[in-house]
Amino acid sequence: MWEALDILTQANFWAATIRIATPLIFGVLGALLCERAGVLNLGIEGIFVAGAMSGWLAVYLGLPLWGGVVVAAGVGALFGLVHGVLTVPLGLSQHVTGIGVTLLATSMAYFGYRVAFPNVATPPRIEAFAPLDVPLIGDLPFIGPILAQQTGFTVLAFACVGVLAFVLARTPLGLALRAVGDNPEAVEAQGLSVVALRIGAVMAGSALMALGGAFLTLSAFNAFYFGMINGRGWVCIALTVFASWRPGKAL
Repeated sequence: MWEALDILTQANFWAATIRIATPLIFGVLGALLCERAGVLNLGIEGIFVAGAMSGWLAVYLGLPLWGGVVVAAGVGALFGLVHGVLTVPLGLSQHVTGIGVTLLATSMAYFGYRVAFPNVATPPRIEAFAPLDVPLIGDLPFIGPILAQQTGFTVLAFACVGVLAFVLARTPLGLALRAVGDNPEAVEAQGLSVVALRIGAVMAGSALMALGGAFLTLSAFNAFYFGMINGRGWVCIALTVFASWRPGKAL
């Protein structure tokens, strides 16, 4: 018992906890946004893989780290567009389509890696995000060493929690997104497009999911390898339910 308490009072333990949780934060926010709009996105596991691969490859080919983040988000949004078009206007099964997107995104990421590096046994490495160097932060008692070990990517994850919570609770767009998941007929009666809102939400949510994968290759590690997502996408689906579809509770 005392050993457990000793671990819980160590700054390194909480620093590692935040670092490990960061990709899950992105994934849960993405799944939450999709489901609030009435679309279950089971493509999350594959979108994680695609985000990890595309963001890392973009940086390896010469883009800056934040450029890789943008590329990963864009790739995630494209897979979200595929899922949204198939499930919203075409009305296909969200479960089957989501699994299909996972298989498609994962296969394309692995195939792209093999095409780009056909004769490489060890994954090429990049210069990943470095821990933040903010004056005076590291000198704070207990919390300073925790924050000093985090990167800008983790700060982005926490910022996204606040932004999404504000948008959903305090803006007309958030009200429309919540309504389109609960009562799409009421949204349509107000002259808003249910299809556009849902597809837009799925694309934005998928972009967040892809950032979860990109965090692993651009911040937690510095290379892409097969199997690195390791079920994190499915974990995010469960966490979304446990969080009652609320960003603050999800955090």
